[in-house]
Amino acid sequence: MTQLPYAIDAETPLNPAELSVLRAQYEKEGDMVGVQTKFNYAWGLVKSNTRPDQHLGVMLLSEIFRTSPERRRECLYYLALGNYKLGNYGEARKYNDLLLDKEPANMQAADLQALIDDKVAKEGLMGVAIISGVAVAAGVIGGVLLRNLGRKR
Repeated sequence: MTQLPYAIDAETPLNPAELSVLRAQYEKEGDMVGVQTKFNYAWGLVKSNTRPDQHLGVMLLSEIFRTSPERRRECLYYLALGNYKLGNYGEARKYNDLLLDKEPANMQAADLQALIDDKVAKEGLMGVAIISGVAVAAGVIGGVLLRNLGRKR
């Protein structure tokens, strides 16, 4: 559990019954789905623990962001959260920075920024460790090959 109380959405999915209600309303409205219904369903999907749900939620929020300028501000946090949960940290940071530009005192966005920064730092260190391991392995293999070539002469 995070020590960042305002980023609780990052770790608290809806229960299946709640998500089912949102899905049923979205499907009931069909081609005439309202922006609020689409947003509610996308919100529930982004909070999910399953990647396909999160991906669909980000896709729906992206549609709202593109087509409903009056709803962009409220999409920003959940676009940032959804991308964070999917591991798209660059996109998450982009949306979160836009929100923080509009609302510098937004504690949810500030806590989410801390989560994003933490993940980027951890994965960056892991990437450095992997690259270092590959470099060491390449050096060992290269040394063995050179030694074997020297013996054949």
